[in-house]
Amino acid sequence: MAHELYTRTNQKIYFAGLALEAMRKAGEGRAMNAQALLQAERESAVFHLYGALLGLCHEIAGFYRLSQANASRVELLLTQQVLDEKAIPELAELVELARAPQTWLAQLVAAHAALYLPLQAPKKIKVDVFQPLIEAVNLEDETSPQLAQETLEEWRQNLKGLAIRFREGLNEC
Repeated sequence: MAHELYTRTNQKIYFAGLALEAMRKAGEGRAMNAQALLQAERESAVFHLYGALLGLCHEIAGFYRLSQANASRVELLLTQQVLDEKAIPELAELVELARAPQTWLAQLVAAHAALYLPLQAPKKIKVDVFQPLIEAVNLEDETSPQLAQETLEEWRQNLKGLAIRFREGLNEC
């Protein structure tokens, strides 16, 4: 196996694709634990997409010989401080994408960070004391919206496209 920086990025993009394929199969299945399988593969895809993004950041930082080239988190590389150290167009584009909350990259970073947050019970509004105490609950209806497979695949394709485009520019130098 090659020990080039791009190898890890490519692996993580591939692993995310495998997780998305397994997620699709879990969604088609009628297994008793189908919901758990879907959630596991969804989280796996987010984890690997974040790893691919980190790998891409390592590629850029390694090419430009940044002091933060071995950063363990994307958030440590996508900062104004790193940009101030050295003007890097690829990194500047990533920082711009990360700063805008509506972009796919910012949503990916936020989704990855959410994987490490403890579960929180939904806040309940004070109810009328005369309402019944027993309440019907739908187990499939979750309070937080789940990332759709299509969204994750779109993020994967965007990341793959960025990697290809950035590599072309890095090789021209």
